[in-house]
Amino acid sequence: MMLPSSIRRLPVFSCLLLMTSQALRAQQAVVPQPQAPQDAGLPQAVVAAADAPGISDEAVMLLGGPPVEELPKPALPTPAVAADSPATSVTLNLLKLMVAKKLLSQEEAEALISQAQAEAETAKSQLLEDAALAHAGPGDVRVTYIPENVKQELREEIRGEVMQKARDEKWLDLPDEKSDNIEWFGDLRMRYRGDLLANQGNDNSGAFPNFNQLNTGRPFDTAGNNFSPQHNVDQDRYTFQLRARAGLEASLEDGWFIGAGIGTGENNSPVTQNQSLGTTLNGQGGNFSKYSIWLDRAYVRYEVGSELGNNVNLFLGRYNNPFMSTEMMWDEDLGFDGLALKGRRKVGRSTVFGTLGAFPIFNSDFNFAVNQPSKVASNDKYLYGAQLGIQFALAEKITAKVAAAYYDFDSIEGRLSSPFVPLSDQDIGDTDESRPSFAQRGNTYRPIRNILPTADNNMGTINQFQYYGLASKFRDIDINARLDFDLWEPYRLSLIADYVKNTAWNPSEIDKVAVNNRGPSPANNVLGSYEGGDTAFMLRAEFGRPRFEKRGDWSAWVDYRYVESDAMPDAFTDSDFGGGGTNFEGFSLGASVALSRRVRMAARWMSTSEIAGPPLSTDIFMFDFTAEF
Repeated sequence: MMLPSSIRRLPVFSCLLLMTSQALRAQQAVVPQPQAPQDAGLPQAVVAAADAPGISDEAVMLLGGPPVEELPKPALPTPAVAADSPATSVTLNLLKLMVAKKLLSQEEAEALISQAQAEAETAKSQLLEDAALAHAGPGDVRVTYIPENVKQELREEIRGEVMQKARDEKWLDLPDEKSDNIEWFGDLRMRYRGDLLANQGNDNSGAFPNFNQLNTGRPFDTAGNNFSPQHNVDQDRYTFQLRARAGLEASLEDGWFIGAGIGTGENNSPVTQNQSLGTTLNGQGGNFSKYSIWLDRAYVRYEVGSELGNNVNLFLGRYNNPFMSTEMMWDEDLGFDGLALKGRRKVGRSTVFGTLGAFPIFNSDFNFAVNQPSKVASNDKYLYGAQLGIQFALAEKITAKVAAAYYDFDSIEGRLSSPFVPLSDQDIGDTDESRPSFAQRGNTYRPIRNILPTADNNMGTINQFQYYGLASKFRDIDINARLDFDLWEPYRLSLIADYVKNTAWNPSEIDKVAVNNRGPSPANNVLGSYEGGDTAFMLRAEFGRPRFEKRGDWSAWVDYRYVESDAMPDAFTDSDFGGGGTNFEGFSLGASVALSRRVRMAARWMSTSEIAGPPLSTDIFMFDFTAEF
């Protein structure tokens, strides 16, 4: 068959477009004919031409139907969708014919078929929408489909334009766009606490000196007629406590961040931010007076790498604990001062992590000793820490995390002074600053003033003004292990173990100088032997939702701890267990439930007994209500 000359003079692709265009024009007048379903979707003129004698099928395909304006108008309100539209049928048949006539290769035809099918579907959809719109009622609204990514772009564009207009025209006092780089956080906790000490059989004869109070005031005259400050060991106490914290971390640029935080607290204790409500006359609060707010965090952070992948962080200032640890070693409220380098790296399916840090614990006052023209050499104390760990999968839904740390508490122990004779409680010894500036309870202490017996102090019977320092050195090895079982998702079972050993502990040297943690006296005026120890361990089990996401989420835990007197410095350990410090063994159990995603209630019970020294048992219960943002 010969093609018409007007078509033969056109390029092949132009010819295809011409025929497809004619077919699409024909489709615009499609009216389904229920009485002749076999011709559904074809223009009546085309059907008639196909039935006429002497007209071939190829001619019908090439010539198409009459002009659109000559076709009958649609009779039905909504056109039906034909199984094969004219555009698709005409295009396919035309391409097959052109391949048969050697005008196109098979590959070229297949490519054009794909393009023609896509265009036909688009045209069909548009025709259906136009037909539906033509028969729409006066109250109908046409809604065009918009992809989700386009919607999001539109939202952001509109939001940006509105926010900028609001800033320009000062509708509201809106923050600058830089505020998007600031992450705010904070919480408020109300606690009811009971310390049950009565009827426990505790020794209340003066066997539990409060060394923190002794060392933070005027030196104590051991030759006087008064008891030294003592811990409460025989009276129950019930307290309402408040803790409020707020802070931010701001992203600068090129990996730099700055952070700061404030919090409540009865004093500048490093291990608790609790503020007792209606506290004692010597403290703040009471009679609805105001409470102090302390600077709790202030740091600069530099980050390299991905938050989820390989990562290195450098910290400067005061920041959160950078080590993997438990409360047995470091209290959860404790902030670290100084410099820390923390990083992790993916190794296969495991993650290796580590931390290095140098942290000043104490620096001598610039003018020490203040009331002497000749000053005393510095007594600076530092903590040097290093930790290396690995996290890996033991099996599907079972993850292990293990870390080993070494903590060197440099110059933290008390040192004996040069011999001198203090004539009043204002005289200063050259090692006075070796005493701890903060302590809880449990460590072994020694006198640090070498007071000579002279006529000025009646041969040592008066004016024995004394301070006390730690009797042991501390170089701790801390091994942490954690197993997470996600076999009952969304609930998780976690098993946690922590073991600490003080490698610098020397019992024979401590026995020579210790004033506490001793056994019963074997005879009058003879001290009992030193009973302290250098080891601590904790075993803990947790079960429940690892993160609270909605009301009703819950978790529960139980743990057992055995913490000997000189396993670690008592100043930095858990401030709740046993009343805070070391030299206790016992258990705690508790549960927490979410009232909403950011509000929860918790209850906890702890029961402990002293390991070394006179008997001391403590039961503590706490009910917490916490809200955070």
